[in-house]
Amino acid sequence: MAIETMTIEVAQAMASGYTAIGAGLAVGLAGVGTGLGEMGIGAAAVGATAEDRDMFGLALLFTVLPETIVIFGLVISLLLLFQ
Repeated sequence: MAIETMTIEVAQAMASGYTAIGAGLAVGLAGVGTGLGEMGIGAAAVGATAEDRDMFGLALLFTVLPETIVIFGLVISLLLLFQ
């Protein structure tokens, strides 16, 4: 579609589509990054807990910390969709 023939409705629809793609990428890439981060943290947490039961609370805390990144991605996507 040439730029000269693009109507306002088409431009608004394209902008809405690009916003939805950006919101999906924000949540998806944040989730993938968090999953990769928790892969190593979870294995280390299980190993530390197996050796010493007193490490369970600290291991749980370290496992939960990367999940805040997904929440940040969700907040960014909501800001994109509802601005």
